[in-house]
Amino acid sequence: MKRFIEGEERGQGTLLPEHLDDYVTDDNPVRVVDVFVEELDLASLGFGRVHPAKTGRPAYHPAVLLKLYIYGYLNRIQSSRRLECEAQRNVELMWLTGRLAPDFKTIANFRKNNGKAIGKVCRQFVVLCQQLDLFSDAVVAIDGSKFKAVNSSDRNFTDAKLKRRMAEIEANIGRYLAELDTADRQEPGTAQSKSVRLNDKIAAMKSQMATLKEIEAKLIETGETQISLTDPDSRSMMTRGSGIVGYNVQTAVDAKHHLIVEHEVTNNGSDRDQLSGMAKKARAAIGTATLTAIADRGYFKGEEILACHEAGICTLVPPTKTSGAKADGRFDKADFIYDPSKNEYRCPAGESLIWRFASVEKGMTNHRYWSSNCKGCLLKDKCTPSAQRRVTRWEHQNVLDDMQLRLEQAPDAMRIRRSTVEHPYATIKAWMGATHFLTKGLERVKSEMSLHVLAYNFRRLIAILGIEKMLAAIRAYACFPTLHALFEAFSVLPLMKLPKWDYAAWNALVFSRMSVGAYKSAASPLF
Repeated sequence: MKRFIEGEERGQGTLLPEHLDDYVTDDNPVRVVDVFVEELDLASLGFGRVHPAKTGRPAYHPAVLLKLYIYGYLNRIQSSRRLECEAQRNVELMWLTGRLAPDFKTIANFRKNNGKAIGKVCRQFVVLCQQLDLFSDAVVAIDGSKFKAVNSSDRNFTDAKLKRRMAEIEANIGRYLAELDTADRQEPGTAQSKSVRLNDKIAAMKSQMATLKEIEAKLIETGETQISLTDPDSRSMMTRGSGIVGYNVQTAVDAKHHLIVEHEVTNNGSDRDQLSGMAKKARAAIGTATLTAIADRGYFKGEEILACHEAGICTLVPPTKTSGAKADGRFDKADFIYDPSKNEYRCPAGESLIWRFASVEKGMTNHRYWSSNCKGCLLKDKCTPSAQRRVTRWEHQNVLDDMQLRLEQAPDAMRIRRSTVEHPYATIKAWMGATHFLTKGLERVKSEMSLHVLAYNFRRLIAILGIEKMLAAIRAYACFPTLHALFEAFSVLPLMKLPKWDYAAWNALVFSRMSVGAYKSAASPLF
């Protein structure tokens, strides 16, 4: 093979083999994973077996298994069996774990038994991003997406699906019985074979009917609207054009750097009740007093928007169009102008719709307005087919009106939302593959999603800072508790007042052998 780059002979020995560290370059993301996990206080985060038992077989340290999982999710290797295989042949994993190769059961049990701690690691990474001042704009986009569960649609049942299946089985049994009667009138040889086949089918149908009746009884007993057999926590949810059995994953994504600041996994298919909860969690994660939350019209609900307003969160959510008046060529509610000084509406014909009464519907106080001059109005055909055009106003409608004014002043809000929050979903689903979640149960699915979010944020922060700055940031962040205690002891300004990180100054503080007084004097130029 002349004129080609040739490899080494397989049987050729080497006198001085290279170090494993020589195979991992300085700008390899695996070094960030190693430093990040090493600087975590795994015991305070809630990981089990941080301290070894005095008796029994030695266990793997949780840091090794956490590194293994973070690396796996960064490289689209989520299966515990595939991680076991990669640990035995992947040079980067050999470097990361010190040539340890846990079996797949040990790897799977770590994720199963440390779900809450893994979620805290994900939040710890968001705190690191907060300290890096990456959330300075305090603007997030909120959205939800449906993810497949380990449960096919055939093993998910609702009351309507059960009735439909039972009707189909009864129809099949009736058809088989009719065919059985026909077979009895045929010649004995043919009739015998057909009768055996049809009787087997009838027995199978009756067995399916008995199973469906058991599921129906269980559905009635639990009071649930649906039941899933493979993954009991998964639910059937509507998506565009079809349904899916899975989970609804909510995320709040920073509009500046597209980092996922907060996420939640639910089995509620609707987004309408998720706005205020996600917005409050996102504000706590960012660590700001104010927040602007942008969402699509699937989140429009008066009570949720009011809850955000009372919490000091500015929302931008387009309203849903529930009235068919505009489509029928009649005046819409927006054509009626409210006068707060008189507490009445002005209609397109110039008439006043005065307040009539208030009523409470589903916990909301609504006020009714109409005019007594509708019968003789020349525009009545374009207004209403009823005797009067009645307008309903919620008692907190001013909150919705203020939000509508903000939307009109921010025409790019929905474009920002779409470009911010939908890309992370597409990226994570591409990493997951067609199967999406691999685990069963809401708590385990939450752990799996936390690892996906952590891996996504890892990639984003590497793209924003680069490997070198990210390593420096993690090392500086790791010494925050020690420095914070020293600063408080000497009444130094709070650590959170740092405007930006000076990596050189932090490293000087951390790694130099100063006295406590030296820490105090050296801290002042950083504030």
